[in-house]
Amino acid sequence: MQFWCSTIEVPWTWNFRAYPGIWAMVAVISVPYLVAMRRRQGPNPDASTKTRFYVAGVLAFWVATDWPLGLLGASYLASAHMAQYLLYTLVAAPLMLLGVPEWMGRQLLGKLRIYRTVLRLSRPVTAGVVFNLTLLFTHSPWTVDTLRSNQFGSFAMDIIWLLSGFVLWLPIISPLPEMTRSQYPVKMTYLFLAAGVVPAIPGGFLTFATFPLYSTYELAPRFHALAADTDQQIAGLVMKLGGIPIVWGTMLAMMMKWMAEPREAPVPAPPSAAQPG
Repeated sequence: MQFWCSTIEVPWTWNFRAYPGIWAMVAVISVPYLVAMRRRQGPNPDASTKTRFYVAGVLAFWVATDWPLGLLGASYLASAHMAQYLLYTLVAAPLMLLGVPEWMGRQLLGKLRIYRTVLRLSRPVTAGVVFNLTLLFTHSPWTVDTLRSNQFGSFAMDIIWLLSGFVLWLPIISPLPEMTRSQYPVKMTYLFLAAGVVPAIPGGFLTFATFPLYSTYELAPRFHALAADTDQQIAGLVMKLGGIPIVWGTMLAMMMKWMAEPREAPVPAPPSAAQPG
């Protein structure tokens, strides 16, 4: 029995496959959170709302990782692989961040002694560079074919994707206010470039490539007769277009908040002195 989804060389069937390592990972990232929220002494504002956000993020992580999508993405379809990536970075990561209260974020970063590192990563330029370098590295043919071929590599890729999603969203929805001090126009520009413009470049390359780039999906048993080049074109379209509703929806929400901010009234000019007659 495998503990994580990875490449298998058997024809696809809809027969359920169990991956206990994925279930264990879901428990690791959810049970301590729920226990800490329950045992919290003192003020814990919006605890129920934050818990719902976090649980929704964990469920998105589970859907992206486990059978059937996890196995399809690890072994059969480049398009499923790309759908996993979007679920990790644009759904699971921001929902989980929204669910972490400030007190928990400070305790976690303090215990892990990574507060300063995360603070540096929360700067928009740094976060954008790290996120997109990770995107390019984890979608290169060598990386995909190497990591997807075994359980440990596939596990590493999935976790790297989730962590890169945290980095992407830190400047916008970090639980620590000092990490989100940039003005709304800066945040909107950052998100547009980091999650909208740059990912469209490799997405376009996948869409218009005339040959399959990934041996994993080219040599895999066909999923309902879907050709490898067609699957790769779908993957490119998913990367280019799949994140548009989330990116533009978030930018619209930030614009509305920016417009709702109180503006300082202009200071009236002092009355001019009377001119002598």
